[in-house]
Amino acid sequence: MLMPILALIIGLVVLVWSADKFIDGAANTSKLLGVPPLVIGMLVIGFGTSAPEMVVSAFAALEGSPGLALGNAFGSNITNIALVLGVSAALLPMTVQSSVLRREIPMLLAVTLLAGYQIIDGEISRVDAAVLLVLFVAVMLWTVRQQADPNELIGKSAEDDLIEENISLKKSVLWLVAGLILLILSSRLLVWGAVEIAVSLGVDELIIGLTIVALGTSLPELAAAIVAIRRQQHDLALGNLIGSNLFNTLAVVGIAGAIHPISVAAEVLTRDWVLMLVLTLLLAAFAWRPKSWSPKRPGRINRLEGVTFVGIYVAYVSYLVWTVIR
Repeated sequence: MLMPILALIIGLVVLVWSADKFIDGAANTSKLLGVPPLVIGMLVIGFGTSAPEMVVSAFAALEGSPGLALGNAFGSNITNIALVLGVSAALLPMTVQSSVLRREIPMLLAVTLLAGYQIIDGEISRVDAAVLLVLFVAVMLWTVRQQADPNELIGKSAEDDLIEENISLKKSVLWLVAGLILLILSSRLLVWGAVEIAVSLGVDELIIGLTIVALGTSLPELAAAIVAIRRQQHDLALGNLIGSNLFNTLAVVGIAGAIHPISVAAEVLTRDWVLMLVLTLLLAAFAWRPKSWSPKRPGRINRLEGVTFVGIYVAYVSYLVWTVIR
């Protein structure tokens, strides 16, 4: 039992560290090779912080633990809104001004509803997975077209904050390769530890994925969100979380389902998906206010709403723990 626990802890620590180095290496390599800033921004903010979920879920599916993969994806979505966004807003109220977010939030809601529809029959088949992956590509292409408008690009200063100055191409490529290798190895270690702990304690892999693994793989989002709000990049912080949830539902679940069809327990629909939907609706309500309600005031997620999100997360995790020990 000691080895799986150590594997889980070491895997989580190395996973977060290697993801950070992988992101740095990718961003700097792209910059030095003359890749357009928009591509760098999407790579770092969109894909980068979701890399842990993708790699962990892929290896979980490859090793015959699709329940862990689904728990990681749905659990990360819940953690992103309830904990990451909640903590961020509790520390500093978040103003929502960008029209991009007003388009992306309805998109997130639609994707969440699609996820619910797909798991009604108790399985995410390879056909379901293919639909998710096709939609993911469509969303990425749509995002590129929308962000091609200079007025709606992420802030240049925020992008520059993610790219180191005076770093050589050789060092950038080294961090890119080393970060990717460590990301893969730490993910395998984490999955092995999580599965072994679940088997030893008789706990469903889904619970491990929804809690420990989901929290660990959401740490990059938490770090990115805190840095963004400290630099007054509120839309960047919220956009990162929305993009991560879209990525988790479409790409992470899609890749895992394509590798191995996922059997979905009934409680995933009635408990986890319902909470994911409720949190998404609350996010929409808090972040977007019709002009008729407040003509001059933009959407705003205040400290009370942030604490509400955190309270929901604590209650959810407490309930999952109670179902294990009862």
